Order: sequence, then structure tokens, then C-alpha cells
Amino acid sequence: MAGSAVTTLFVALAVLALWSVWSYFSPGPAARHGASTTVILRHGASLPEIASDLQTQGVVRSGSVFMAATQVTRAARRLKAGEYAFPSRATLGQVIEMIRDGRIVRHYVTIPEGLTSAQAVAVLMANPVLTGQVTTPPEGSILPETYEVERGADRSAVLRRMMAARDRLLAQLWPDRRPGLPFRTPEEAVTLASIVEKETALPSERPLVAAVFINRLEKGIPLASDPTIVYGITGGTPLGHGIRQSELEQQTAYNTYHFTGLPPTPICNPGRAAIAAVLDPAQTDDLYFVANGTGGHSFSATMAEHEKNVEHWREVERERADAPSASSAPAPGPLRKETPNGR
Repeated sequence: MAGSAVTTLFVALAVLALWSVWSYFSPGPAARHGASTTVILRHGASLPEIASDLQTQGVVRSGSVFMAATQVTRAARRLKAGEYAFPSRATLGQVIEMIRDGRIVRHYVTIPEGLTSAQAVAVLMANPVLTGQVTTPPEGSILPETYEVERGADRSAVLRRMMAARDRLLAQLWPDRRPGLPFRTPEEAVTLASIVEKETALPSERPLVAAVFINRLEKGIPLASDPTIVYGITGGTPLGHGIRQSELEQQTAYNTYHFTGLPPTPICNPGRAAIAAVLDPAQTDDLYFVANGTGGHSFSATMAEHEKNVEHWREVERERADAPSASSAPAPGPLRKETPNGR
């Protein structure tokens, strides 16, 4: 009788073990919609709450079995919060491994170099995974980069991360700046970097453009930067046409054709390369640059050289005007206006 009971118990245990193994490794429920099921496990959720969420969403067949399996595999205390996309028919083992290893869905928000703070806020507001409202920060206070975010993250918190990233970068680069630069504070460096950012999209040119503007600051020559004209008129929104003479003559605080020194604030949010360029510019005597027809610029130290480069650019413009596809060809770069100070 005792032997029969032991045998029965052994068989029951064996069946239970086999069933547990089958439950752990066999395919789970099919996704109700599409190829996966998205579940958000909140921070601070208890094991029963996680198990209930997974069962309710159809990821596992039994929340109780899920809890038991996490206990047996010692994963119960290592489960990580976040957004998960569980593949259709994922096994119980796969589900536990995903949550234990934190294989969450990754979301990113990218702020391109050269956006104004208002444009950067528009990017945040348009991101559907973020929540909350956000006010526009000071110009130049954001570091343009790609940031990882979680679904439901507060936009203000994400913006604070972007601003903190800029502050960390300045704290890193400012102490190693080249001695004798014609600005006194990190904020002034960001203002100049914002102009460099808007003047060229070529990484190789940023130290050269920075050198031109630094040489002009040192000599007391107006920067004569077209992007500052645009910012003074529209706040950074493109004009939709080339700068007109009447716009060059508008007396705004950002008209760097009419005064020497830096404008009162940055005109955009410069990237790390532009900031690095103004803190360690190229060693040149150049004072001028003009579009060269290849997407970059020609640089020169004298007005005579500059006038030759300007004439070359005008020849490129004339050739493009005569070409059949000229109407659809994008301009390779801004033409610098002739002014008494030269550009």
C-alpha cells in the first residue's frame, strides 16, 4: 500500500515536472494583433502585477505559472520595468528572459544641429511617445544629438537632459580652449558656434569658418553673417528667398553687417563639432569666404583674393542659370554680399 502511494507520488511529480518543462519551452499564445504584443511594465510593479498584466494582454497563459517559473529560475527579483514587444507565440522562457535582461523597446528623439530652441521644442511636441508640455528654453541651451527616451517620458524631463548634456560638453571643452580667444565666457563661445553651425554643413570647414570669424572679432571687423540677418528678421525661420538689400539694412540686434562683435544671443543650437571648432579654430589669416560651387567655400586672407573667389562663384551661377536643369538645382551655399567691410 505504501509502495503504491510512493509510486503514485513519483508519477505525479514526474508529470508535474514534465508539464513545467513543457510550459516553459512550448510556444505561448498567439499575438492578438500583428506579429507581437506590446506591454508596458511600470516601475515599481510587484511580481503579481506583472504576471497579471502579461496574462491579461495574452502574452502568457497563466500568471501563476509565470510567477512560479520566475521563482524557480531566480528571475523574480531581476525583472525590469519598461515597454516590451513580445513576439507572437513566445515561450514562457523567452518572456522571462526578455524581462530579466531588460530587452525593452527603444525609442529615440533626434535634435539636428542648427535647430532653434523653438524648432527643437516642436520636435519634442511632435514625438508621440512623449507626454506633457514644455516651454521654449533659451537659444543655444540644447545639445543637438539623438537621445533615447521611454514611452510616456515627460517632455520637460527630456529637455532638461538635453540642456544638461550641453552644459557637460562646455564644462569638458572650455578649460582646454585655445588661449587668447576673443570671447570671455562659454555662452559667448556658444553664440559664435551657432553662427559657424549655420554657415557651413561641412565638418572639415567648421574650424576654417570659426577662424574667419575669430580673426574678424580680433580685428574689430563686423562678422557680416547672413544667418544672423535671417534670425533677426524671422527668429530662425527661413526667409524663403535670398536676402534682399532692404533686409540687410534692417536695424536688428542681430544684424552683424552693422555692428562689430557678437550678437546678443546664439542664433541656433550648435552641435558639439561647431562648439569644438570655435574653441580650437584653424590657424589661418583668412578674413573672407564665399561659396565655391561644390557645396563648400573658398577662403581668403585679402580682399583681392576674395574678389577673385566671388567672381568664380558668379561664373558658376551664370553657368547654372544657362543649364537646362538650373531651375531645379539647389544652390551650393550662400553668396556673401559685398559690403564696405568685405565678406
